This record gives sequence, structure tokens and C-alpha cells, in this order.
Amino acid sequence: MFPNKKVQKLVGSKVQVEMKGNQHILEGTLESADDYLNLHLVDTVEIADGQRLRSLGSVVLRGNNIILIIPVEN
Repeated sequence: MFPNKKVQKLVGSKVQVEMKGNQHILEGTLESADDYLNLHLVDTVEIADGQRLRSLGSVVLRGNNIILIIPVEN
């Protein structure tokens, strides 16, 4: 299965995203994703060392800067 098809199935669920050049993880609800894996997250928070640092709200992430997308179990 192609990665973009797998990510499309995660739309509407909570995910954690690790970005290039950043030791922090972003966690939010995946609102949408396109063929380039650009992501739109809502209710996003920044996490470092297991602690929530700040709330970011609605965020658009560019696909070529994403290292890892992790589904979060409720």
C-alpha cells in the first residue's frame, strides 16, 4: 500500500508527527492530507520530553519536512 493511501485512512483521527530539524513532536487531529503528504492538523499541541509545551491550534505541515507519522490510540 502506498504511504499516501495509508495516511488518507488516518483523516479524522489523532496523530503525532515528527518533523526534520526539530526535537519536538506535534500532536493533533488530522484534518486532511494531499498526494505530497502535506498535512493539515487541528487542535495541535507541541510535545517535548513527554510534556505538552504549548497549543498551536490549526497547523499546515509541508510533506517533505515530515519524518514520521504515528497514529495515537485513544
